Amino acid sequence: MAAYAGPVQDLIDELGRLPGVGPKSAQRIAFHLLKLPKDDAMRLSRAIEQAKDKVAWCQRCFNLADAELCGICRDDRRDGKVLCVVEEPKDLVAVEKTGEFRGRYHVLQGALNPMEGIGPDHLRVKELLARVVPEGIEELILCTNPNIEGEATAMYLARTLEHSGLKITRIASGLPVGGDLEYADELTLGRALEGRRQV
Repeated sequence: MAAYAGPVQDLIDELGRLPGVGPKSAQRIAFHLLKLPKDDAMRLSRAIEQAKDKVAWCQRCFNLADAELCGICRDDRRDGKVLCVVEEPKDLVAVEKTGEFRGRYHVLQGALNPMEGIGPDHLRVKELLARVVPEGIEELILCTNPNIEGEATAMYLARTLEHSGLKITRIASGLPVGGDLEYADELTLGRALEGRRQV
């Protein structure tokens, strides 16, 4: 790919450092930004600057927050005895969108991945363990992703907390609504059978 004038190439390079943005996408985004009216481009710049200045991690659950505690941790109507453990803030948002969970959360900020050198000390595990007794947690819902890293993280947490007296549950996994059995892989179908419930 041809090199462009200094500031243009710098913009392409910086955009290319974003996750999921390859060199061609970075170039397309850069040219899109350069075509925008200056006010629109500067609005994006200000939004990034404000997010970096004003957004931090919630001191209790490690969700994104614009104060010491996030809105969920500040909400006294939430059930403080049930804690849903997720990997990232985007997972918390996905659970919230269901409207089915009214407890509180703990964001690990990742999942165990020994291949990339990510162990329990790289996640917010100590902070999770420190919350259990003082907050009177009764149930821990392990809501990590149904992939190798998420499963390993859930198993690690379950083993670490098995003698804590907590009720430890794992979200069910299986077939998506509207899916066809013939297209399901064996693992997904097996999980769906394992997690069956009486109707």
